[in-house]
Amino acid sequence: METQSVIFSFFLIFTGATVLATMALYTRQPILLAYIALGALLGPFGVAWVNDTQLLADVSHTGIIFLLFLIGLDMQPSYLLHMLRKGSLVAAVSSILFAVLGFCVAQAFGYSFVEALVIGATSMFSSTIIGIKLLPTTVLHHKQTGELVVGLLLLQDLIAITLLIVLNALSNITNVPIELGVSLLALPLLMLLAFGLVKYLLLPLIRRYDKFHEYIFLLAVGWCLGMAELGSFIGLSAEIGAFIAGITLASSPISQYIAIHLKPIRDFFLVLFFFSIGAQLNLNLLGEIWLDSLVLAILMLLLKPAIFKFLIQPLCRSHSTAWEVGLRLGQSSEFSILIGTLALANLLISETAAMMIQATAILTFIISSYIVVWNFTSPIAIQDHLRRD
Repeated sequence: METQSVIFSFFLIFTGATVLATMALYTRQPILLAYIALGALLGPFGVAWVNDTQLLADVSHTGIIFLLFLIGLDMQPSYLLHMLRKGSLVAAVSSILFAVLGFCVAQAFGYSFVEALVIGATSMFSSTIIGIKLLPTTVLHHKQTGELVVGLLLLQDLIAITLLIVLNALSNITNVPIELGVSLLALPLLMLLAFGLVKYLLLPLIRRYDKFHEYIFLLAVGWCLGMAELGSFIGLSAEIGAFIAGITLASSPISQYIAIHLKPIRDFFLVLFFFSIGAQLNLNLLGEIWLDSLVLAILMLLLKPAIFKFLIQPLCRSHSTAWEVGLRLGQSSEFSILIGTLALANLLISETAAMMIQATAILTFIISSYIVVWNFTSPIAIQDHLRRD
């Protein structure tokens, strides 16, 4: 009976997602917004047709693991070092400014000091999914706009990974210094182990059996999930383990082949992840946090592009490029939602604060997406002359 319940839930989710995704594409919105809206509609705070959201959240957690694995696959060590030299100052200064913005808004609306710190932290990031999805691969990835957008998103992802390590350590509140120290020590050890396994085990296997595509697929999935489990076992997290698995395999000549063939699996689980985010939105709390979220969202949408434009102007060939990069990065992030959810699970923030983070992110997703598709080249641009893929 439980299996039938899960199958019926999947039927509702993917059939409903198809309908809402069609509407999202017609109105030139990122499809992930359709998944969140569907979760809010079908979840326990909507019509309650899908009630076991915890099971779906557990399953969808795999989507985040694959997302971070694929982000790691795009981080070739040489490119990562290049971006660290070129954009680290921009990423660091902008993150601090955005964190201060989120902290001040949260304090102004009466959130506790710790909650304001978490809200400030979640304000630092821009959406990797929206940033990449609205960036035409064949047109902009190899131009300065694409280089800056992707590079800054990758640097922000590194900061987000660091925050996840800290939050994991805070789960054991009585021994935070010890837990944090162990986590920070475990990270380089895990990376050394992963690089060694890739060099002396995975790459020889790939070279020997690269003609068997199914084997390469199984090897990649096993490597991703194995490192995720190892990361969790040694006190980091499954997400961090998967991220390291991707980075260590990025230098392989077959990394892009792996990335392309794992994207359908990632997308399947990401549908469930964003559905579960929508299903966890307590619509009864909207009356309490709508003004807080609206104010923070508007300030982020106004100030993020301006701050990015000012900071990256010395790196850009023109003012228009700097503005475009800033506007493409002018929203909150799926990492913000993930960090807020983890902070709530660790009892660092209240459900109201978590709801405020989620609502702010969703508002910025919607408005920022409209700004991009109306004004810049993208795969779903409103005007034909701007539509590129």
